[in-house]
Amino acid sequence: MKKLGALLILISTCSTAVLAQQENLSNSTKPVQAEEPPVDGYLVKSDIAERKVIPYANIRQTDIAYSKRVWRELDLREKMNKAFASPKSRLIDIIVDAIMKGELTAYDPTPTDNDPNGDSFKNVLPVDQVMSRFGGDSTLVEEYNENNEVVSSHYESKKFSGENVVKFRIKEDWIFDKQRSVFEPRIVGIAPLVTPNIEGLATNPILPTGTNAPVEGGNPFDPFAVQPETATAQPTNEDASLAQLPTEDATFSPQIDATPAFWVYFPEARHVFVNKEVVNRNNDATGLSYDDVFIKRMFSSYIVKQSNPEDLRIKDYIGDGLERLYESERIKKTLMDYEQDLWSY
Repeated sequence: MKKLGALLILISTCSTAVLAQQENLSNSTKPVQAEEPPVDGYLVKSDIAERKVIPYANIRQTDIAYSKRVWRELDLREKMNKAFASPKSRLIDIIVDAIMKGELTAYDPTPTDNDPNGDSFKNVLPVDQVMSRFGGDSTLVEEYNENNEVVSSHYESKKFSGENVVKFRIKEDWIFDKQRSVFEPRIVGIAPLVTPNIEGLATNPILPTGTNAPVEGGNPFDPFAVQPETATAQPTNEDASLAQLPTEDATFSPQIDATPAFWVYFPEARHVFVNKEVVNRNNDATGLSYDDVFIKRMFSSYIVKQSNPEDLRIKDYIGDGLERLYESERIKKTLMDYEQDLWSY
């Protein structure tokens, strides 16, 4: 009797497994008549959607033997960061969608009295102002008649596109916990960077003093444009000597730096990132979430600032772009050297 009962249990278990497999596999030969759509693939990927955030290890203030705050920028145009800009799972789309649903809080990056740097998560940015940081959430549409005259106009909602966001700024602390003997980074916040669109900057360039304004039919900034014919005076010896001297009347082309659109508190964002899968170029079954990518440091970035008494950024004391990258690598090496110097081999 016991053998018969065990056999029945085994048969029911096998039939349940077969039915479950049939539900997952897309092997039906007849039209599916069901309320839910068929499975897109060989099974339902539910591991990412059901994940929970693994909390950080607790750190006591008395156990922190070393702490250093750094700001780094993550460029999505680099090959290692291409997954962050994938249309299937774009990072900026995930952040904006979570803010609009109320799952994340956006913080205003504007410097104020209580937040001089604008990145201390002191001032909450209203949800209706989030889209305006990317160039506005509506656009003016004008209607014309057959005489090309404006007869009416109205505003239409502009659909958000994260293709223009190519950089993120990360604020993090490097901490050495002497209780656990661990030197690790803790990301504090993430901010998408946008370049302000200054109206009239491209159309009205600032020319050197004494230079004639561009006339119709000529563009001094286009080497392939047809330039108007002007009388050229023969240079004298005095003019040749003056041409060798540096002058302040050089063409001024202002450089517009990308600024944070808003800040997101990373410990809060982890509960959103843990359920968002990162697209992998080589394998679709990696199962990595955005939380895994940030915690495991699977991205490429460069440091733009470290904590210092003068509160200076790297570009404040180094003008050359290549030298800034060298300074960024020097700061990275300083952090790694601190950890290596703690141990003796």
